[in-house]
Amino acid sequence: MGLFLLLLFILGVNTGEANQSSDQLVYVVPVEQTVERGLEAFLERSVNEAEEAGADHIIFEIDTPGGAVDAAGNIASIIQDAPMKTTAYVTEEAMSAGAFIALSADEIAMAPGTEMGAAQVIDGSGNAAGDKAQSRWEANMKGAAELNNRNPEYAVAMADPSIDLPEYRAEKGELLSLTASEAREVNYAEYVVDDREELLAALNMSEADVQEFEVSLAEQIARFVTNPVLIPILLSVGSIGLILELYSPGFGIPGILGIASLFLFFFGHAIAGFAGLESIILFAVGFVLLLVEIFIPGFGIFGITGIGAIIGSMVLASFSTLNIVISILIAAILSVVAIIVLFTMFGKKGPMQRFVLHDSVGGEEGFISNESRDELIGETGVSLTSLRPSGSIQLNDERLDVISEGGYIEKGKHVKVVDAEGSRIIVREMNE
Repeated sequence: MGLFLLLLFILGVNTGEANQSSDQLVYVVPVEQTVERGLEAFLERSVNEAEEAGADHIIFEIDTPGGAVDAAGNIASIIQDAPMKTTAYVTEEAMSAGAFIALSADEIAMAPGTEMGAAQVIDGSGNAAGDKAQSRWEANMKGAAELNNRNPEYAVAMADPSIDLPEYRAEKGELLSLTASEAREVNYAEYVVDDREELLAALNMSEADVQEFEVSLAEQIARFVTNPVLIPILLSVGSIGLILELYSPGFGIPGILGIASLFLFFFGHAIAGFAGLESIILFAVGFVLLLVEIFIPGFGIFGITGIGAIIGSMVLASFSTLNIVISILIAAILSVVAIIVLFTMFGKKGPMQRFVLHDSVGGEEGFISNESRDELIGETGVSLTSLRPSGSIQLNDERLDVISEGGYIEKGKHVKVVDAEGSRIIVREMNE
């Protein structure tokens, strides 16, 4: 009997352990493509939903060539502040900002043949950033490594090519990139695993409920349109499209492209959490003011106010004031060039052309603005008044108002009609 109870106790313990294991919840979140603010918004939502669902662990599957430093810093903070345990799993590559994100997780796992590193700061022109920005970035890399007791020398070497680590670099002066085996060797990776199942086994979570977090269609659009490279393109297409639409009558493809580009800009930034309702309302007000200026001229007041409102709305909707100012300047320059080309090639046309009547009607269409008296040319009459040079004459049985061709003509003189232009009849004194 005692042996039977002992067996039940052991089975109960094992069953309890199995139930405990099966009750575990793991969220798998992809960190893919370029690191930018759209990715930041997606990861923030992922961590928040994982917390609400009571997840025990989050695995960030990383495959990125890097990206924006500011977005990487915010993403690192999101991962570091996550209330549950986190693991960065490098499935392809974690380069540049991706390496910083991986170092921010509690643990790192890498698949065979993957790489992590090469994290030097690059400016917009593709050159190495200034000393101040570089120093700050190296400090961030060092801090991320020290956060989980990793040797910071390797993290700094990923950002600074002057550090000499010949055993892990092909040539002197290159940024450090660690393969999976090298990262395991220097304690920059706790696991080298072939796939997710093997990683879950290494984490003792083989029986856990795995929830894959996917990027929604709206977030995919947001990630696309919040890319710093695409923003000036969207603004340029938007402004040039509207200019072309105002330039030509009707509403066609240029107007549709212009409105669609601006819509994508605000939609993407709204989904990413950067553009609020106030920025959209401000843009709408600015657009209405521009229309008022076009159709009801107000000495430029409505136009200037409208342009200011539109620019202000874009600044409010943007994640970076510097980036949006540069994008607006690029769009403005391209718009000016477009205006110059339009006026040079097609002449002075514009929205006011829509209110100008271009059709005309004449005698061929049966329209006569003033009756012409061509039949009087050559006829003779007598002046009823002195012509100084205008006056009246009697021609047949009709009294006519005329103008003398020359100077003064006395009353009672014989005159001849020499021309008739509408109601203007010209006469000349006849020699008697």
